[in-house]
Amino acid sequence: MFLGEYTHTVDDKGRLTIPAKYRGLLAAGLVVTRGFDQNLMMFPLDGWQELANRIAQRPLSDEGMRAFRRRVFSGAVDLAPDRQGRILLPPYLRQFAGINGEVVIAGMFNYLEIWNSADWQTVRADIESDGDAARWEDLGI
Repeated sequence: MFLGEYTHTVDDKGRLTIPAKYRGLLAAGLVVTRGFDQNLMMFPLDGWQELANRIAQRPLSDEGMRAFRRRVFSGAVDLAPDRQGRILLPPYLRQFAGINGEVVIAGMFNYLEIWNSADWQTVRADIESDGDAARWEDLGI
């Protein structure tokens, strides 16, 4: 389970250290792909395989699904952490998410999001200023 926020730095070579708390969950490998909000999404291999299988079951005749497949799969890279718990983010993913220094790795229960630190602060401020609790009633909150 992935919870919490962690601030890390991507070095000049594009290496990102995975938070120590998550290294065991990602030791077998992981997949990083483009997110939906100019961020990156990181999945453990089993979680990625589950998502990929669900996407693969959708019909290729669906134009929107083809576009979604292109976004998710063409942007994906499978990685294995090195002995220091680092992964090498490819330049195209760093460019997509505007990552060049400090990042926030945010737990999303079954996956992680990687954000440019400034962008994360904006997203978090928007989330925290939204006081409309009524829309969460169906969750029993």
